[in-house]
Amino acid sequence: IFNLKVKIMRFSYHPSMCNPSFYLELGKAAEAAGFDAITFPDSICYPKECDSTYPYNDDGSRDFLDGVPFLEPFSIIPAIAAVTDKLEFSTSVYKLAPRQAVTTAKFVTTLGVMTNNRFHFGVGVSPWYEDFLATGERWEKRGKRMDEQIDILRGLMNGEYFSYKGEFYDIPELKLCPVPTKPVPILIGGHSKPALRRAARCDGWISAGLSLDETKSLIDQINVFRAEYGTLDHPNYQFQVMGEAAYSPDGVKQLEDLGATEVIVAFRNTYEGGADERTLEGMIAEINWYAEEVINKSK
Repeated sequence: IFNLKVKIMRFSYHPSMCNPSFYLELGKAAEAAGFDAITFPDSICYPKECDSTYPYNDDGSRDFLDGVPFLEPFSIIPAIAAVTDKLEFSTSVYKLAPRQAVTTAKFVTTLGVMTNNRFHFGVGVSPWYEDFLATGERWEKRGKRMDEQIDILRGLMNGEYFSYKGEFYDIPELKLCPVPTKPVPILIGGHSKPALRRAARCDGWISAGLSLDETKSLIDQINVFRAEYGTLDHPNYQFQVMGEAAYSPDGVKQLEDLGATEVIVAFRNTYEGGADERTLEGMIAEINWYAEEVINKSK
């Protein structure tokens, strides 16, 4: 129905919450190998007691996250940006709903400036009730509140005075300075229908690991919503996808034919848990292998 095939596939590297001392060298290696971007997940905290269910693994457990070193994306990205020239950055995804809207907008605009427009802001609601307890935000109506947060982010990114009055936020006229010369793209993570609708209204969508059939189904659904919202003519709409197909040239071609614009690859399944015994040399070797066997053969 929709002729949205992209011209050039992009490649993003996911270091999978590795040893924090590795990140600067991994960023330099990813840029040198030909990756377009590096992406970072987000975790606020690991509560001692938890009743929430994780939606992106088979059993909903969270044990695989215990002791995993999540760095704060707004801190690590500028450090890597300082030692790279072209590499772009994204979050996949930042748990926006438990955060405060204006302070987050200040972080985002600062990062857009400091990276010279190399930052893409991927956001999600957060499946963890405990995140909301930790930050003092309401769990109820979290999706609707995040919609208002996105409106506020967009409104404050142009550097002009902006006010907002909604169900959850009442913000007087204010402006942020500086702001990036281009608005930071906002991408939505999630597989639920509300998440897909939200993605259709923003600048793109980020998937977790899915099969080709599942990826096609959700991309098609987003495009139906984009037609409904009048956003099919977005010139730079992004479909960032994960999954087994991303690890071969044939699979990348199949994803491209489905409408994907960027594949995100990692070389460790964090859901399996256990000690991360990867070395920096081994991780750089994985980056270079993928560049030689997939990126270079997909052009």
